[in-house]
Amino acid sequence: MTTIDQIETTLLDLPTIRGHVLSMTTMTCQSVVLVRVLFSDGSVGIGEGTTIGGMSYGAESPEGIKLAIDSYVAPLLEGRDGDDVNGAITLVERLVKGNPIARCAVETALWDGLARRLGVSVAGLFGGATRTAMPIAWTLASGESGRDIAEAEEMIDRRRHRIFKLKIGKRAVADDVAHVAAIARAVGSRGEIRVDLNQSWSVTEARRGLKMLQDVGVTLAEQPIRRDLLGELKALTDSHAIAIMADESLQGPEDALRVAATRAADVFAIKIGQSGGLRRAQEVAAIGRAADIGLYGGTMLESGVCTAASLQLFSTFEALDWGTELFGPLLMREDILSTPIAYGDFSVHLPEGPGIGVTLDDDKVEFFRRDRGKTLHSVAVAT
Repeated sequence: MTTIDQIETTLLDLPTIRGHVLSMTTMTCQSVVLVRVLFSDGSVGIGEGTTIGGMSYGAESPEGIKLAIDSYVAPLLEGRDGDDVNGAITLVERLVKGNPIARCAVETALWDGLARRLGVSVAGLFGGATRTAMPIAWTLASGESGRDIAEAEEMIDRRRHRIFKLKIGKRAVADDVAHVAAIARAVGSRGEIRVDLNQSWSVTEARRGLKMLQDVGVTLAEQPIRRDLLGELKALTDSHAIAIMADESLQGPEDALRVAATRAADVFAIKIGQSGGLRRAQEVAAIGRAADIGLYGGTMLESGVCTAASLQLFSTFEALDWGTELFGPLLMREDILSTPIAYGDFSVHLPEGPGIGVTLDDDKVEFFRRDRGKTLHSVAVAT
């Protein structure tokens, strides 16, 4: 029997290529909790736990993710059968409440280790890939119309992205819509414009703002209002032609069932970290499909490790109606993978090979370790 010998965590701080402006914060650095699971036969599995903007997005922080794994998850699993991933998931969910990103990071490393030992991909463990290339959106989040237009033009010219999601919600509704409209006019028929509010609008603002966004050609609005206002979200979904996507409202299968029961959204943003792991994210997707809700491969702006794991799962979906936004590695100045994930022809490509299909660049990992003091720690700036 191959047992789990040790679970190691490392906190990395990865500077971004530019300030990433969201409604609640501006990110200048992404902090990543890297997980390595060492098995008794010498095999190793890797995973990642990442959130957005420290604690400005959700209840977990990079430091808290590391602490939860080191102090609570690792002691539960060390010494157990390394091939019993489902048993590990059940045990951790029973004894470690909440902390979905921390649980996902360890689960990912367990799937990666198992798949490597079997010589198959993680997608193979979930039934096999149905696609190897997936449409990839890029988030325009500088907050400046001219800069965002130039960035969109560059992405189209390079054939890297033609789906653009704009982060809005910090300004007055009319000002945000004017910003979006300027970019939509510049992109025209060459691309598609979507927006993400990150829960920043009131219900009243959403009623007015969604109609205005619809009129300027926006195709999708992500989580315009608070995650708990499902009745109001359904009312917005029912009364607007623009597609409404649930994101923060989905914290696992139970939430997915609540949203699907009344079809309170048109689209599900599937995130493996927010769902609590690959297994639960698969269940969120299945609930969405059963309710005829579109699927979208979401991101927590992870590095290449979690991005690769997400691609492994998303590649197995029967349909991925709205594509993906797994651009996290492109937002970082440096890639921590020995071979970066491939982007091109307006798609992100599934890594080949066993496990999640990627290996770490150990020199980069060493350089960006927080405990080595090599980088400036600045995950977010309040604005």
